[in-house]
Amino acid sequence: MNTQRLPAEWEPQDAIFLAWPHKGTDWNLSEVLPLYEALVSLICDYADVVVAIANDDIEPVRARLEAMDIPLEYVYFYPVETTSTWTRYYGPLCVQTESGMKLLDFTFNASSLSRLPELDNQISKKLYALNAFPSADFETLEFVLEGSAIETDGQGTLLINSASLLTKNHNQNPSNTEVDTQLKQLLGAQKIYWLHSGYLAGDNAEGHIDKLVRFCPNNTIVYTACDDDRDEHYVELKKMERELVSMTNSEGVPYRLLPLPWPGEIYGNQDQRLPGSYASFLIVNEAVLVPTYDALSDEDALEVIAQAFPGYEIFGIPSLSLIEQRGSLHAITMQLPEGVLFSC
Repeated sequence: MNTQRLPAEWEPQDAIFLAWPHKGTDWNLSEVLPLYEALVSLICDYADVVVAIANDDIEPVRARLEAMDIPLEYVYFYPVETTSTWTRYYGPLCVQTESGMKLLDFTFNASSLSRLPELDNQISKKLYALNAFPSADFETLEFVLEGSAIETDGQGTLLINSASLLTKNHNQNPSNTEVDTQLKQLLGAQKIYWLHSGYLAGDNAEGHIDKLVRFCPNNTIVYTACDDDRDEHYVELKKMERELVSMTNSEGVPYRLLPLPWPGEIYGNQDQRLPGSYASFLIVNEAVLVPTYDALSDEDALEVIAQAFPGYEIFGIPSLSLIEQRGSLHAITMQLPEGVLFSC
């Protein structure tokens, strides 16, 4: 019997893993660095922060955060070179085993998400060598998988968008059955659902599930919905909704479904449509950080998330600077569950 289990994101966490933006990344640093600073400040109220950062940037960033009265005893800097700050794509996935937590270092090879994917593919290994994950085991895998391509309820059900994983770039064009077998073995999944509908124009990640559908506590799912029948997304997201209605958890119980509001059309500096999605939120222990887009629907989105996470503190995080690079809040973060940094 497989005893490995992929925890849900709302289970207890030790830390959040970030990679610090630098001039070698695609970010507009004047816009994105204040967001990262604010993010660290907020996360520190709920969890520690593990930061992969260029060696020359450590002291300036430390000084900046200290000047903001951020408690640096909760922030761990590791001198690791990065070319992308999308840590959800290449960061390790953590499974619970009989002997404790184990980090699974899947292969990252997506050139559309990183200038040098082979370098970013080494980040988790370098962090482990620097003792960034002192209480967890570590395993490197040849299987190609980005963390934002899967969602779990922590109780044996996985959700995947077929457009993001069944591609030539992933494991020599595998079938659903082959991927199912691998993920059931590695992540302890009992049931895997493949979505065949749903996308966001401008998405940089071939339809990663975390921009479309998210599991929440109490057998709840929130999902991106479009109520504008003139919008190009309307038909596809309605199809996706119908797929979700048919889903049940590992015990055969239907999920409670909560639609997220549609932020409308958002265009960037190049007059290209951007993938605004409220589904790209981050859970940090007792808090949920929700991307906002200076849209009329922002407050409605926060209310829906509050319904899905009763008792949690809900924060809106201005994220227009993130979707300019075709990603959002969840993609620049990766949770490290309890037992990775500190022994349980």
